[in-house]
Amino acid sequence: MKISTKGRYGLTIMMELAAKFGEGPISLKSIAERNQLSEHYLEQLVAPLRNAGLVKSIRGAYGGYILSKEPETITAGDVIRILEGPISPVDFTEEDDPAKRDLWLRIRDSIAGVLDSTTLADLVNYQDGGKVDNYMFYI
Repeated sequence: MKISTKGRYGLTIMMELAAKFGEGPISLKSIAERNQLSEHYLEQLVAPLRNAGLVKSIRGAYGGYILSKEPETITAGDVIRILEGPISPVDFTEEDDPAKRDLWLRIRDSIAGVLDSTTLADLVNYQDGGKVDNYMFYI
């Protein structure tokens, strides 16, 4: 499964809002500038997040967006499902081989488990312990 820019940039928006949670609204312009992203694209992504109730918009000169809930209660899975749709590595409903169908289900459940157990607070407070996991594959 590959997460598109919708999911990745949407998670960036949510992490920025989580990092400033309780400090007032954050403009999409400032998020776009800080992350070198298109403000117009971020506007398209924040609409479904607002419609799903994860963010609130604040109008006015000092307006912007805030999280509607605490960062500890919003998971990466919530954000990815809103922007990407259901989590599934393949369309296994057409799979006729029970062994492969079971494999696809286990992969889906593993991905969902990681996304659903990772909150915005976890992402914002992440500490890299200096661990480097760079894999090189030769074909």
